[in-house]
Amino acid sequence: MSVITVERKILEKNDAIANEIRHSFQEKNIFSINLVSSPGSGKTSLVEQTINLAKDKFNIAVIEGDVQTSLDAERIGVFNIPVVQIITNGSCHLEANLVKDAYKQLEEKEIDLLVIENVGNLVCPAGYDLGEDLKVVIVSTTEGDDKPLKYPAMFRNASALVINKIDLLPYVKCSLETLRKNALSINPNLKIFEISCTKDTGLNEWIEWLQSHLKK
Repeated sequence: MSVITVERKILEKNDAIANEIRHSFQEKNIFSINLVSSPGSGKTSLVEQTINLAKDKFNIAVIEGDVQTSLDAERIGVFNIPVVQIITNGSCHLEANLVKDAYKQLEEKEIDLLVIENVGNLVCPAGYDLGEDLKVVIVSTTEGDDKPLKYPAMFRNASALVINKIDLLPYVKCSLETLRKNALSINPNLKIFEISCTKDTGLNEWIEWLQSHLKK
């Protein structure tokens, strides 16, 4: 019983900070997404392709979350856009207070889209509001088609699903039809994108969807 009480207090504090962040984003007309997935699904590759295709259309900034190293932020840094790295030192998810501190380094920037790349994990980040507008969950075909059934909370809390690495379908045991069916059985309102970051498949639809949500 005490464990539940402590967890509730932690989440309540996190939610209060997340609401502060959301208010700040709204004041600045920033559309924000929280990218969540298991490790190796291609979050950073999707961010890179998003920047490459959209940086001349709208202003993008990135907050990178990782357990260790600044490798992902270094990858994003070559695009010459604002990027802040959060290293959690072992924690399996970002929390609102970390995002709040990171955003202090960005609040003077002109931002239309803020991408928060969460730590690779399909469990812990599901319950933590970061002040974002939408959660986007990424699943790669290499992970199989059962992930929505194994990690329903993540898919239930997401607004969009990116099925990544579809170019590898001929070589892996994954059915797109089954994956879509499993995801929609958890959350029938999911917007689903089928993407290959290496073959540039499906990326234009993804960019158009992001652009449709921009607040200015």
